[in-house]
Amino acid sequence: MEFEGWSWLPWAFVLAMVVFALGWVTARIDIKQLLSESRALPASYFKGLNFLLNEQQDKAIEAFIEVTKANTETVELQFALGSLFRRRGEVDRAIRVHQELSLREDLPVEQRRNAHFELAQDYLKAGLLDHAERILADLNKADPDAKVHRYLLDIYIQEREWSKAIDVAKQLEVSAKRDYQKEIANYYCELATTGYVHGQHEEARAFLDAALQANRKCVRATLLRGEWAAAEGRHEDAIEHWKQIEAQNSDCLGLAALGMFASYKTVGKAAEGLNLLKGLQSRYPSMDFLNVVYQATLEKEGEEAAYAMIRDEVRKNPSLIGLDKLLEAQIAHAPPERRNDLQLMKSLVHSHATALSAYLCSSCGFRAKQFYWHCPACGGWETFPPKRTAELDMAERHLAHLHMNQ
Repeated sequence: MEFEGWSWLPWAFVLAMVVFALGWVTARIDIKQLLSESRALPASYFKGLNFLLNEQQDKAIEAFIEVTKANTETVELQFALGSLFRRRGEVDRAIRVHQELSLREDLPVEQRRNAHFELAQDYLKAGLLDHAERILADLNKADPDAKVHRYLLDIYIQEREWSKAIDVAKQLEVSAKRDYQKEIANYYCELATTGYVHGQHEEARAFLDAALQANRKCVRATLLRGEWAAAEGRHEDAIEHWKQIEAQNSDCLGLAALGMFASYKTVGKAAEGLNLLKGLQSRYPSMDFLNVVYQATLEKEGEEAAYAMIRDEVRKNPSLIGLDKLLEAQIAHAPPERRNDLQLMKSLVHSHATALSAYLCSSCGFRAKQFYWHCPACGGWETFPPKRTAELDMAERHLAHLHMNQ
């Protein structure tokens, strides 16, 4: 009886042998299949692999081309070759590869779609935007896709086709599940600017309205409203437009400072305008405000008042820009024997301040002497903070000072 518990051992042994036998047979089948597939591949394939391992890319490419000529079933290899040609700048060869694939009737629908998409990228690389646009537009009609929308949007921006850019950006909001209202507002501003230049003023204003409907914080549209009102002699309206920027983005107020004071002067309210700008400068210090307020104070109140204003500003918000203005004010009423020394100091400070007085794209780091709504380097919209690099530390110190006094 004590051995009855061991009666299962022979069956376990038999089961183990069966499992082993099945594994052996399966392995043999896999090995046979692998050998069969390997024999089916031309020798050029293995030459190509060998060249790749030895970092001989040109010879590897030629070997793989032989494979594709000998075996038309190597679709994935053809796709890889086409992409490699495009990356190497051999766009003509990439176009030929992808054209052949796109014309093959025996390919599945998805692979033919991929071939057309790759061909569109080839045309973009070659600068043939119209060819790329035509292919992408057809793909978009057949099966809308975020990748297709992004490439179409890039093309429309390059071609300055802003109405089409707006349409595809709205599609991209759905396909990419991302908010494009900031970009769409800027496209409307581009349309507005073009229309205004060509004398289509009412249509241009309608585009600005559309920009603000898309993005109520679109400072660019509000700035343009003010500029156009001032150009048409409606200075009171221009001032009211510019004042609205404070609610949209107070950091951008400095962009309207010069025009705002000019409009106040035109309507005979220079003193009121100066007081307003001084108040804004104290709340939102910026280089643009400082320049306008200094010149306005010098003009309206004289050298002593301008010197006192700039001195107090430098004490509150120390910066090279402020120091440069302070030295300028000192030179104006300094005795002759001190002017040479002050001028030397100002030249040194001014050179450093000028080097730091650049706008910096927050997306790619591109530096520019002028303010851009659209970065020339990375293509981002509203990626330039409205303050120059020299002002950023000053702004941070100002905010810290305000928090300490609250």
